[in-house]
Amino acid sequence: MSRNLPPLSAVRVFEAAARHLSFTRAAAELGMTQAAVSYQIKVLEERVGAPLFLRGKRKLTLSDAGQRMSGPSTEALDLIASGFDAARGNAVGVLSMSVVPTFAAGWLARHLGEFQMAHPDIAVRLGISTDIVGFDSAGVDVAIRGGRFVEVSELDSFKLLDAAFTPMMSPDLIERMGGLASPADILRYPLISPGDSWWDVWFEAAGVPWQPKERERGWGMGTQHLESLAAIAGNGVAVLTPFFYREEIAAGRLVQPFGIVCTEAFAYRLCYPRNRRNSPKIRALRDWLVGHFPQDAA
Repeated sequence: MSRNLPPLSAVRVFEAAARHLSFTRAAAELGMTQAAVSYQIKVLEERVGAPLFLRGKRKLTLSDAGQRMSGPSTEALDLIASGFDAARGNAVGVLSMSVVPTFAAGWLARHLGEFQMAHPDIAVRLGISTDIVGFDSAGVDVAIRGGRFVEVSELDSFKLLDAAFTPMMSPDLIERMGGLASPADILRYPLISPGDSWWDVWFEAAGVPWQPKERERGWGMGTQHLESLAAIAGNGVAVLTPFFYREEIAAGRLVQPFGIVCTEAFAYRLCYPRNRRNSPKIRALRDWLVGHFPQDAA
């Protein structure tokens, strides 16, 4: 099959310049001179028959033709890189992960050493964030996020864990507050992050009237990890995912006083660009995680 392809070396230069919107930064990334970058862009513009960049005095922007070419160029080079990695047949290099704090602190930090021992040629760079990340702009290979599932056509997504939740607290707090006879007694206790919607779901499941004014009690911590630390310290009751705190429960630092556990279709998922699914380092991480969460991930 005959293809009308431009010079691939010029495409590689254009993709870097379009991503950075800078010939200087593209040259630094590719190990070229700025003059060489300008020449390759000129070669490509002659083949396209239109300018690919609008060159202002202080700012470089993509032209209409450049915008149409930028995305497909990045996708094509990513596919070539993935195919090359697959042909090499081994997982090497740096694997950049963006993970929500609760999953990172509650499970990943305790087990990531196992992955590193199994794959010593992969250097893991772990970033903690609750923000939605752009895989290309943030330089991230994979992300682990928690929430309700929303399908995105450009991403592959694997469910790792259903985030069940229930109130948990320290046994010292229960002793100080005089015990718990029923779920309604929790309203006598200081609540951690009472504005969290999980409280609404749990109190409804427990059949406990829950007034909007109750949300003004307590304080907001922002993440389960911080809420769990506050609960262990005896500062209040936190609504937590028991899976992440099995060791604390076993050691008696946290107590789950009632068997009412809710899910609300909330889950933690592994996500990565679909066009990188065959990257050996991503495949290695995915297979390792699926091995630890086989029922959900399947």
